Amino acid sequence: MKILIIKTSSLGDIIHALPVLEYLRQAEPAATIDWVVDEAFVDLVSGNPLIKRVLTVAFRRWKKAPFARRTRRELVSFIQTLRQERYDLIFDLQGNLKSGLVCAFGRAPLKVGFSRAHQQERLNALFTNRKVGFLPPDKNAGQRYLRIVSAPFALPPESVVPHGDIYTSPEDNAHAQQMIGGAAGHPLMLFHNGTTWTTKLWHAEGWKQLADALLLHYPQATILLSWGTAEERMLAEEIARHIGDRAVVLGKMSLKQFVAVLKRVDLVVGGDTGPIHLAAAVGTPTVSFYRCTDGSLNGPLGRDHMIVQSPLPCTKCLRKSCERDEECRKSISVKAMLAAAESCLDHGKAAAL
Repeated sequence: MKILIIKTSSLGDIIHALPVLEYLRQAEPAATIDWVVDEAFVDLVSGNPLIKRVLTVAFRRWKKAPFARRTRRELVSFIQTLRQERYDLIFDLQGNLKSGLVCAFGRAPLKVGFSRAHQQERLNALFTNRKVGFLPPDKNAGQRYLRIVSAPFALPPESVVPHGDIYTSPEDNAHAQQMIGGAAGHPLMLFHNGTTWTTKLWHAEGWKQLADALLLHYPQATILLSWGTAEERMLAEEIARHIGDRAVVLGKMSLKQFVAVLKRVDLVVGGDTGPIHLAAAVGTPTVSFYRCTDGSLNGPLGRDHMIVQSPLPCTKCLRKSCERDEECRKSISVKAMLAAAESCLDHGKAAAL
């Protein structure tokens, strides 16, 4: 059986979709799987032994220059490559117009996607011939993707332990080890303070107080601090100065190198942000907090992943700016974050015994 998965973006959504590979491996062991992904996120799926071929699109770049010669040439090449293969199944896990067009050019008798109620864009309905609705337990994005790919098979998605992985090369692993350097101590924790929305951030004092509390409880621990922008780096360095010699600010890395670092730590702490999902994808425990978004929908699943949701009545508002931002940041208490971190770390210690 030949299967095509269309999941082009974005970082967190692709990571949520990775467990479908393990499901398909168990449901149809002889299947070969191709994956369509945007060039910006190809590192998330490249090298995965469960994927035969990765097909890249560049929708974000093409949109900026739709009539450029390069755009036309790349688009034609992609369509020709796509149509060379005849698939048995195509799964559209994106649900918008662009993924629908990819689905239309793909050759398969069965094209499976979201029900009309759950598509990002209604025109997507024109390009699939089996539309899958969700059940009440399907709240998390990962559960929804599993529900879609399980539709043609007898194996219930609930019977598969959902997990994914992101391949890293020996070179990536060696660079990660060099980046961590002499950081010793146990447990080894990573703080990532940044994310895309202001309403997803925590306050600097919260990070500092959490570090103090964790190092009091785990006096042999080391805290790594990662960043993605200059502003995030400044805050990481501020937190590191507060911590002292038990802190290491990481340097700039490629996505694969960063994933290799995440594989080496015992816990990752952050907001609703990509590094949390990356860590969960490679099996590293996480503690994540949620203010404007819903942790039960967006957060990692499983016993090794703890979610702290703002207790304010207006939480999960999906607003990118708010006049109550400072109050909302402080509603994520250090006590709740510490309890979640201790639960993850102590559970991991018990499992290792």
